[in-house]
Amino acid sequence: MKYIRMIAAAAGMFCMIGFFQVDAEASQLKMGSRGSDVTYVQSVLKKLGYFYGDTTGYYGPITRNAVEQFQRDFGIEAVGEVGPKTSRMINDVVMMAHTVHGEARGEDYKGQVAVAAVILNRVQSSEFPDSVYEVIFQRNAFTAVSDGQYNLEPNSIAYKAVKDAFLGWDPSYGAVYYYNPLLATDQWIFTRTVNQQIGSHSFAF
Repeated sequence: MKYIRMIAAAAGMFCMIGFFQVDAEASQLKMGSRGSDVTYVQSVLKKLGYFYGDTTGYYGPITRNAVEQFQRDFGIEAVGEVGPKTSRMINDVVMMAHTVHGEARGEDYKGQVAVAAVILNRVQSSEFPDSVYEVIFQRNAFTAVSDGQYNLEPNSIAYKAVKDAFLGWDPSYGAVYYYNPLLATDQWIFTRTVNQQIGSHSFAF
């Protein structure tokens, strides 16, 4: 399960070495499991508002309940164990939190949720790749990836913005692009149809 906790520290390497493959054969984390992988899962769940108290590295009833709540909210069978599907979703959440923080940490909460929603909208669009990883690391797709701000450690606000986007809140109303009209240098982006202005970002189709 080390790929779970490696995602934040090594994310900048993924775009250079190709698509990150989740290890479908990885052993599950479950009641009685111990170690740094459990600690990392607890830390992510804590930022999302599922896990309370100190991270312990022990997978007990509190961790199981937090995992079950995460699984229910994110459309995964609520078995209370961290297997490949849950690990993959945790990876997606962490990557999105890094992107939201890198792209929109100066925006209000609604603006951060909107950026997270754009990522999900792209995954659902036939015009973009169909995975969170491929959308985020598509060439020149996000400034934060290009300039290294993606590698900043996201705060809990970014994680909660991602959670709200997954739960269905889309302040962008289906937008697949956003940009700061005062900073954008690519004239092509100005040809897109703007449907929302949230903070300093224009959201568009």
